[in-house]
Amino acid sequence: MNLAVAGTGYVGLVTGVCLASVGHKVTCVDVDEKKVEVMSQGKCPIYEPGLEELMQEHLNNLTFTTDYKMAYKDADVIFIGVGTPEKKDGSANLAYVYTVAEQIAESIEKDCVVVIKSTVPIGTNDKIEELIKSRVKAGINVDIASNPEFLAQGTAVRDTLKAARIVIGTETERAKDILTNVYKNFHQPFVYTNRRSAEMIKYASNDFLALKISYINEIANLCELVGADIESVAEGMGMDPRIGNRFLHAGIGYGGSCFPKDTKALHWLSNYYDKEIKTVKAAIEVNDNQKVKLIKKTRNYYEDLSGLNVAVLGLAFKPGTDDLREAPSLVNIPILLDDGANIKAWDPVAVENYKKFYPNEITYCDTIEETLKDADICFIFTEWQEVKDLPAETYQKLMKKAIILDGRNCYEPKKFEGTGVVYDSVGRSVVK
Repeated sequence: MNLAVAGTGYVGLVTGVCLASVGHKVTCVDVDEKKVEVMSQGKCPIYEPGLEELMQEHLNNLTFTTDYKMAYKDADVIFIGVGTPEKKDGSANLAYVYTVAEQIAESIEKDCVVVIKSTVPIGTNDKIEELIKSRVKAGINVDIASNPEFLAQGTAVRDTLKAARIVIGTETERAKDILTNVYKNFHQPFVYTNRRSAEMIKYASNDFLALKISYINEIANLCELVGADIESVAEGMGMDPRIGNRFLHAGIGYGGSCFPKDTKALHWLSNYYDKEIKTVKAAIEVNDNQKVKLIKKTRNYYEDLSGLNVAVLGLAFKPGTDDLREAPSLVNIPILLDDGANIKAWDPVAVENYKKFYPNEITYCDTIEETLKDADICFIFTEWQEVKDLPAETYQKLMKKAIILDGRNCYEPKKFEGTGVVYDSVGRSVVK
């Protein structure tokens, strides 16, 4: 089938490449000419494991362009995969979605299905349908469908090609049949529903996972006070099939492009209908507090950080990505700088992005060892494998005073027993 995808961020580009990999002819649209030129050469503009290789393998099925009229006019299905960032009040900014919808309405020359893949508030598909049908040329039939994505950065290709389910929300049999045909070679279970239910499935799923993370972090904080071990607690919980072991890893909160904005968007929407979801509100509050947990722990070791050498391991919000959206490092490093700390930081892929925020205020290092040298304290914000593989002796050998504040529980505490290293993590006893 001839498909078009609006937007080449994580959602749009991964969707387009994966659809091309199963044989569809896909045209990806973006407003950035330089980005389009890069992608046309088979180079991926974002860091996502496996995406560039898949793109190059199926480049014969992919076209990248800024010419939306050309892309949309003959497409059988058009996917809208542009961003829906949060506004200051927490609601979703739908400006990009509506702009694309207007462009589609003025460009299409045949019957087609327009699919909203972006995460949008419940009822948005109805508004898009009204907009497009009010502007499309007479005689052209357009169906609107909701087809939310469930990919995670760092595993986006796998999450798309081997998803747990494909949710298809439609109001017509025609749209349902066409989208079923689009995804027939993915060999995944389908969930068929109406559009509003599909929109809600996306928010309900993401917010439930955010709730799970905030819950285990609250339990971890209590574990520190009562002498329990959060890793044992999470293991015991996770073995219950009603609970499951995923998203029970305690740390310094969630970040990224989805959970923060989606929890705020659903919270805003529930308030709009005067039906506040108190559990979602609590998850947001817990997460905001959790991000500065390590800063609070520093008071156990130093009265202030002025003039001290601070090592930071990990800048991205999670391993496997260079994304900094809602990353704990962006919350903590400004506090450390305000306290007068001298900061050296390491991250295998996110440094260039971080320099856009702090080009000169901190020192960026090429190796973990260089980062740790002569440090008075070390913060771990991202659980990169390179960090998890580091021997305990390296900290003791290189740091001026070997104090580790681990926000991702990268190590077993017993690894540091008898090493002379202070190891302070989340929800577990401190090794002194």
